Amino acid sequence: MNFAWNNSPWLGRVLAVVAGVALGAAFPKPGIAGLAWVAPAIILLAARRGSGFRVGYLAGFTHYLVSLAWLLHIPVKFYPILGWIALAAYLAVYPAAWAWLCARSQTPEVRSHGWAVRTAHALFCAVAWVGVEMIVSRMFTGFPWNLLGASQYRLLPVIQIASWTGVYGVSFLAVWFSASLLNAFDGLIARPSERNVWVKELALPILVVALVYAFGLRRIVLEPAPARMLRIALVQPSIPQTMIWNPAESETRFAELLRLTEAALTNQPDLLIWPEAAVPKMVRDDAETQHAIARLAATNHVWLIIGSDDFDFRGTNAIFFNSSFLVSPRGEFLSTYRKRRLVIFGEYVPLIDWLPFIKYLTPITGGFTAGERPVPFDLAELGVKTSVLICFEDVFPHYAREHATAEVDFLVNITNDGWFGEGAAQWQQAASAAFRAVENGLPLVRCANNGLSCWIDRHGGLHAVHFEDSPDIYRAGFKMATVPLPSPNASPDRTFYNQHGDVFGWLCVIVTAVTFINRVAARRGFRSRIAG
Repeated sequence: MNFAWNNSPWLGRVLAVVAGVALGAAFPKPGIAGLAWVAPAIILLAARRGSGFRVGYLAGFTHYLVSLAWLLHIPVKFYPILGWIALAAYLAVYPAAWAWLCARSQTPEVRSHGWAVRTAHALFCAVAWVGVEMIVSRMFTGFPWNLLGASQYRLLPVIQIASWTGVYGVSFLAVWFSASLLNAFDGLIARPSERNVWVKELALPILVVALVYAFGLRRIVLEPAPARMLRIALVQPSIPQTMIWNPAESETRFAELLRLTEAALTNQPDLLIWPEAAVPKMVRDDAETQHAIARLAATNHVWLIIGSDDFDFRGTNAIFFNSSFLVSPRGEFLSTYRKRRLVIFGEYVPLIDWLPFIKYLTPITGGFTAGERPVPFDLAELGVKTSVLICFEDVFPHYAREHATAEVDFLVNITNDGWFGEGAAQWQQAASAAFRAVENGLPLVRCANNGLSCWIDRHGGLHAVHFEDSPDIYRAGFKMATVPLPSPNASPDRTFYNQHGDVFGWLCVIVTAVTFINRVAARRGFRSRIAG
């Protein structure tokens, strides 16, 4: 491997960029999922030349620039570019930390050791990747968008492991295979005359992936027949974000929403869902809007879940919430859920009380307050309970789990993707949502402003992705979802992940943290010996 590597100081940076592009391309769009099983190996290879942290940062920065390019569709000037670069620059720290940890343990001495040492290193790379993903999902409120495992959302048998490990288990498999692939590459370079030298390095991860595949396939095939079906209409108004900002268009927006709803109701659904913030005015503050919605529900004897802003008072100060409401077939507003995970610089400005100048760095002028807890929506006449996730709350594994209590029959996500035009954000969010269904063993129904409205079965399969008469997921219209549910008297069939949470993920965090501490201590000890 030394034939050209040591004479090519720029090659590590080129490989880092290639790895970053490959990671970005593994997610929709274009969604070439196989690249996720190769890209970590390219980062490790690049880290052999120069600083592992710098190489990892360059790969991560490239990855997030590619995969988050949909941020540039936000219809405001200047801010999208700043946000795109700043978010990529922040998120790149995490793959940089991973590359530094793994590069420190892939010395030539380690690579020259036996199979057991090389396999242990490959496993550590996978453990550290999961540890880093667990931290990015929680640090500074968390941003678990495009976790590596989410790129495999179409590989249904493999992703069933998420019912035990969460999405992190799929990330683990991909990185373990990738690091082992690099070991096989090293073996082929060192001993090219041995045709099967690569087999020893890849046999174990391939075997484990095959067993996981078999487990997942069995879980899917042995799925019992549903005891009942729930007919749900998903209304997708596809309102441009610029119209949402214009109060003069409120009546037009609401009229179009009602027109699509009337068309959907001809299919006689049990439940009808509107997306996030679909109601132009705050429903509890506008008697005319509230009356129109109540009349709609009562006239058609249908349950409604709607998205609307809401308000409350703290003392004499009004505070506002991004909310969803459950409306009964009698026109009663029964339950309200207030979004708990707010979008930074989109729904609130951090530290504005201490640093008021920050408000000039963001296009928003006000802010929402976070809700306090999940709120089950009880559709009593149907014998069904659901729980709503708003906007990007369905990308947080640990928060979605809190909504999936034993009494809940399915999850709902209402979201407004009109911010991002016809970009990849809709597909990437739906890919993450597929894992929330697998992790909790529950169907998940998504209703979006301009795509991707669909429903996801408990094994992560996406259904009703396209309209019946068009492949365009972004257009206005409605979709019908027939969602299978267990018997009302059946005991809840909950997954290990749903019951116990991120046991696997936290174990990986512990191993990663201990290794990090040991590395830092060893480095300081070495410097002390040099100074002495």
